[in-house]
This record gives sequence, structure tokens and C-alpha cells, in this order.
Amino acid sequence: MLDIKQIENIVLDQMSSFRAKESGINREVDFTRFLRTEQITVISGIRRSGKSTLLRQFSEKLENFYYINFDDERLINFKVEDFNNLLIVWQKQFTSRTVLLDEIQNIPAWERFVRRIHDEGFKVFVTGSNAKLLSSELATHLTGRYFKLELYPFSFPEILSWHGLEKKEKLTTKNKAWALKVFDAYLKSGGFPEYLKSQDGEFLQRTYSDIVYKDIIARFGIREIKSFRQLATYLFTNFTGEINYNALSKILNIKSAISVKNYIGFLEESYLVFELHQYDYSLKKQLAANKKIYVIDNGMRNKVAFSFSENRGRLLENLVFLELRRREREAYFYRDKKECDFIIAEKNKIVGALQVAQKIDATNEKREVDGLLAALETFNLRTGTILTESEERTQKIGKKIINFIPVWQWLLTDGAAEKVV
Repeated sequence: MLDIKQIENIVLDQMSSFRAKESGINREVDFTRFLRTEQITVISGIRRSGKSTLLRQFSEKLENFYYINFDDERLINFKVEDFNNLLIVWQKQFTSRTVLLDEIQNIPAWERFVRRIHDEGFKVFVTGSNAKLLSSELATHLTGRYFKLELYPFSFPEILSWHGLEKKEKLTTKNKAWALKVFDAYLKSGGFPEYLKSQDGEFLQRTYSDIVYKDIIARFGIREIKSFRQLATYLFTNFTGEINYNALSKILNIKSAISVKNYIGFLEESYLVFELHQYDYSLKKQLAANKKIYVIDNGMRNKVAFSFSENRGRLLENLVFLELRRREREAYFYRDKKECDFIIAEKNKIVGALQVAQKIDATNEKREVDGLLAALETFNLRTGTILTESEERTQKIGKKIINFIPVWQWLLTDGAAEKVV
């Protein structure tokens, strides 16, 4: 166990640093919803996405609070038994009924402490960088006691806010041109807050490497280190493309398709990549079909992957996927004889369809339109959307209506455009 005096010194140091931390721009989060409830608030997301800053923003709306960050080498030997001494240290300083626990996944059996103090009437906020660890432990010990908030690198509206333009402002000719310039940079550079400040490409590479080595290889004891690294690089290089576990095991000389599936699962848990399933009424067929791969951030992708061209079409599609995740949409891709990039489900019903293309011209118009129409026909939808870099118009084909919307405009909407029946 750690000495009480040692814990006290760490807590005082951390609290001083935390209170001095800049709160940054407000994230697009319903603060009132999470502050009003007595439920535990769980903030999860990739390393360096701004979870601690969001916690700071929550703290500004609290009268007082206890705080500790477990991503601190001085707490490397902290055990569940030390939580009681931590409470003594806190209560020695002042009285509060709110606890902020940063990077909680570093402490084994943390959920038992959180459940105990929640049951004693404390309002608890926790953050963590591993999706499965949080989900599995929460499901086991904290069922019905928490709300989960997934945080991603900055969205486009947050990027605009960081530059001083709110999305609700009227876009005049001047600031529309400026917003387009910001979007062009966002498309390629992504939204990691620290990278936006420093423009240090090595920051993205270091963050990626830390996740691959510290959060995955070391934690899961992966022995096929070279093959695992090659798999991660392959997925980042071929983002928005389809994958097949058997094919990848042969291409990368990984011992089995099961290993490939598990490795991708580890990458998903750490929020580096995401799998998108092909929609099928049969869950068995859906699980057996090829998946599509998306990545956490365009800027990180461009710094760690092989790039043979600008890939603007893929960058746009990846942005759309990430925004669907932020909006908590249940998304799939559709394929029969034609293909549609995204279909949106709600309560076991398909309620929308989206196609993404850099531009629409003679070389791709029939393919993109026919793919969207096939999805509309299959799921009995009247209206669908094609998102491009700049095209804005409406086209009626038979009884179907297709809205062409620039991606940057769609990113500033409330999400209604992807839910049109």
C-alpha cells in the first residue's frame, strides 16, 4: 500500500495542476444532462482526445470536487486497497460529494470502489482510454448506474469554435470562404487538440506508437509484434476499404484468422480503428461477411500510413463515419448488386441512407446514384443523401429524392439529413 503522506502530496500536486489547466473550447456535450443525473458519468475515448480537458470543463460547473489522475508514474503501485487512504486524504482537506477519477482503467478492480462511493451518495465522473475494459467492467459491476460519453478528437463545429466561429452564426460570403479553408485543413489534419496547437506531426506519431506499444502490445502480451504493427499500418493505409480476416492472415503472415480478428479487436478497444459491418437481416451472415475499416483521425492516418495519393474521397468518407459515431448512429454499409456507403438503423429499422463521393461527374454519377437508389428501394425509403466536397442540389428520380449536400455543411447540421424515411 502507498503511504498516506505520499498520496496526499500527489493529490495536492495534481489538484493544483488541474485547477490551473486551461478549459479550452467547450466540447459539444450536453453538460446539463450529465450534471443533473445522480448516475456515474463515464467518459471514454482515445488518448489525447481531450478527456481530461472535458473533465476540467465539468469541474468548472461544480462547487467543489475531489480529483485524481491515475496516469501518473507516482501511482504505478496504487492498488484497490489504497482507495480508502485516498478518501481519508480528500476528506482531510475539505468536504465534497463529487469525485473526478481520470484514466481509471490503470487501477485493477477500480469499479468496486466506484460502486461503493456511488452507493454512499457520491456523484462520480470517470475517464478511461479503453472501450472494452470500461464496458465490460461497467456491465459486470455497475449495471444501471452509469451514463457513457464517448469523446473523439474535435468535430468540425468544434474546430470552427476553436477558430472563433460558432456553427450557429450566419455564414456570410466572407466567413463561408473562411469556413471552407478551415474545413480543407481539417480534412487532412484531423482534430487532435494538441496537434492543432503545435502542428507537430511527431505528436501524432508518438500518440499512435504509445497506443500500439503501451496500450496494446504490452497489455495483451502480443508476441507477433512485427505482424501486429504491420496489420495496424495496413489498416491505416487502406482505411475505408474492405477487409477479410483470412486474407489478412495470409498477406501479413499472421498465424490465423482468429488472431487477426482479435488484433483488430484490440485496436478497436483503444479507439484507433473501427469496423463497419455489412447489413444483413441474418446476424450470422452479417458477422461472416467482409467488414470495412475506418480510423480515429485523418491527421493521425496521414502521419502514420503509407500515402500514394491525396485520397480526398477516402478522407471525406472517414470524416462522415466519425461524425456518425459522434451522433451515436447505428450504421452499416449496404451491398447487393449495388453498394451504398452508409445506411442508418434505429430501433431495428433502416431510417436513412448516405453515399459519399469527392465529386460527382460522368465517371461515377451512375454508380453512386444507383447504389443509393438500391438502398432506398430495399428499405422503402423515399429520400437519400449524397455527400460531396461542394455539390449542392436536389434531384428527383421517379418517386425518390436525392439531396446532394457538401460534407462541410452536413457536419454543421443536427443530423436530420441522415434520417429521412
